[in-house]
Amino acid sequence: MRIGVVQTDPRLGDLEGNLGRCLELLDEAAARDCELVVFPECAFSGYMLDSVDAVRAAAEPIPGATTQRLAAACARLSLHCVAGLLELDGARLRNTAVLVGPDGLVGGYRKSHIACIGADRFTMPGDDAYEVFETAVGRIGLQVCYDWRFPEITRVLALAGADIVINSTNSPVASRELADYLPRARAVENAVYFVFANRVGNERGVTFFGRSQVVDPLGRVLALAGEEREQLIVADVDVELAREKTKEPGEGQYAVRLWADRRPELYGGLVEAAAAEPR
Repeated sequence: MRIGVVQTDPRLGDLEGNLGRCLELLDEAAARDCELVVFPECAFSGYMLDSVDAVRAAAEPIPGATTQRLAAACARLSLHCVAGLLELDGARLRNTAVLVGPDGLVGGYRKSHIACIGADRFTMPGDDAYEVFETAVGRIGLQVCYDWRFPEITRVLALAGADIVINSTNSPVASRELADYLPRARAVENAVYFVFANRVGNERGVTFFGRSQVVDPLGRVLALAGEEREQLIVADVDVELAREKTKEPGEGQYAVRLWADRRPELYGGLVEAAAAEPR
């Protein structure tokens, strides 16, 4: 199966223009035989929105007009796509990633860890259970941006059977060094494919660093984008590699049994509140 990651440079607030450009890039990915195409967080609105009114103006229900147009494109091209958009959930605003396929909207995920920057300042964190979506191209788990700093979410998705964990993000240059190791760590510690879809460009003085990438279950970077331009990268993956949790990276008797060697009876502290919040 071939994954395409689209590293975009959206124009802040240009909903129609950004959607049109993403649909063009979806066609380009299909021409390169991609079966799963991933776009960044807030792909249609931009991120550095500066008021609740601006976020509300850019948000829409899910399903809605944007997911319908994505679904029509996916049906025409016979592929799946993931994209981030701002959701109007009743009176609440959410930062959401959607998974769309040839048969329509497969599902969505509301960002559960909220950073105090950009549009996130005006959204509510999601509180639904983490879910893995079964598709024709594999079992897919979703997360958004800041979620990659919390290893628990990727582990929960992996334990639920995810082959591919997708992080759609708008990561600024202050997080640049994290892209050198966090995608690889999340992939190898869970034996999953980890897809990191970032953007480039500048909004209201904030620069986004790109470096979108696809990492395999052994921590190998299969495809890597640059830092300054819009770009489509592609990688061929075999989801069966993510389903074999016993790895033999060396010769002889050396084996790593990522699931069999777990000690969940010792991990209770992971779900307890911290004793004190450091400043």
